[in-house]
Amino acid sequence: MTARILAVDDIATNLRLLEAKLQAEYYEVLLASSGQEALQVAFTQLPDVILLDVMMPGMDGYEVCRALKADIRTQHIPVVMVTALTDSTERVRGLEAGADDFLSKPVDNATLFARLRALLRVKQVQDAWRLRSDTARELGIDNPAPPAISVQGARALILNSDAEEARAVREALLADDMIVYTVTSVDEAFQRLSKGDVDLALLALPVDPGEVLRLASRLRAQNATRDLPLILLADSHQKNEVLRGFDLGANDHCFRPMDPNELRARARNQVRRKRYQERLRADLDRSLEMAVTDQLTGLRNRRYVRRHLDSLLRTEAAAVLILDIDKFKAINDTYGHNVGDAALREVAERLREQLRAVDVVARYGGEEFLAVLVGAQAQAAMLVAERLREAVAILPVQSEGHVVPITISIGVAVGEPGMPADRLIGAADSALYRAKRDGRNRAYLAGEEDATAAS
Repeated sequence: MTARILAVDDIATNLRLLEAKLQAEYYEVLLASSGQEALQVAFTQLPDVILLDVMMPGMDGYEVCRALKADIRTQHIPVVMVTALTDSTERVRGLEAGADDFLSKPVDNATLFARLRALLRVKQVQDAWRLRSDTARELGIDNPAPPAISVQGARALILNSDAEEARAVREALLADDMIVYTVTSVDEAFQRLSKGDVDLALLALPVDPGEVLRLASRLRAQNATRDLPLILLADSHQKNEVLRGFDLGANDHCFRPMDPNELRARARNQVRRKRYQERLRADLDRSLEMAVTDQLTGLRNRRYVRRHLDSLLRTEAAAVLILDIDKFKAINDTYGHNVGDAALREVAERLREQLRAVDVVARYGGEEFLAVLVGAQAQAAMLVAERLREAVAILPVQSEGHVVPITISIGVAVGEPGMPADRLIGAADSALYRAKRDGRNRAYLAGEEDATAAS
């Protein structure tokens, strides 16, 4: 897995050693020898991971990390602090500044590359979601506000057969107002997590950790748990097992004896990252929805319904109804465009209420709508058309103190599997033209002359 790594250290010897290690694993390496230089390089080069020395003159690593996390360009770049400090309070300080993990000097190669692989996996997924979100924003679709910093209400599951340790972990998480579930067996954990409604899993490694590590692998293979943050709880002598866990998909770890503040900081970071990724996914879903939705009426738009009909006619029969509001220009000219818009919205809602969930109705353009009825034959399609016509005509639209009678004309055409969508729509449009010509407020079924006109 190739990536661009920014290494930051004020001691040239340390920097060159780290550069050699990274290049030996085919990483692209950027270097900075001070906090200010690190920020400049990060803002302009946008590395994939930053390895950041803590003890530097002027601007130390904590200050650099806070600056990185405060800037929208770099706030989602993973930061690993490299330090000779071993005090847990220093780790907590760094985690609260936004660091993802710590490496102790001298840096152990196996630990370094296992952490890089784990962090890069997560970043690649988030980068993909963020790119889609940025594309939507460039298209003019605004994104909602970022998720809250608080992790209150997050659901965490603890897998631990040691009742005393499980209780300590639970109390630490409850201090951040998380909702905590505790299980003692791997099977129970898998069943509970497979529901897909948990935000964080903390897996305690026993003396023989094989089952728990297999659980981590199984969770990564399931759609519902593929992006679930996993924190491993382990003894310090289980370093190799933790590194194996990282390769199997674990996100973070905490060594025993556990500092509750460090555990809480790591848990908060993982939950926030998950919520950020969920927001990106929701942004994409929202963007896709808006891309196929007419903003005025809330119905599907022309692009969507055309593709839907093309796809449907490959294997199914379908009826097409083209519906047009009668004398709509006169409504706009007499009452104004606000009333005209209100009429469009009201007609759209009445059409939607009268159709099955399997059918699709779209705003096709201006005051024209198009409905696609799956599997409908001529008699059934005409019954639906009459029902829609009556639903619109039965009550006037009321807007801005005006009472506006509304009627629609409808052209109906039925197509068998394999019929071109353009031909079917053309036949319905020809029938609509006859309905308008013959006095409006009526529904006509396309005949042979309409099909010929559409050819």
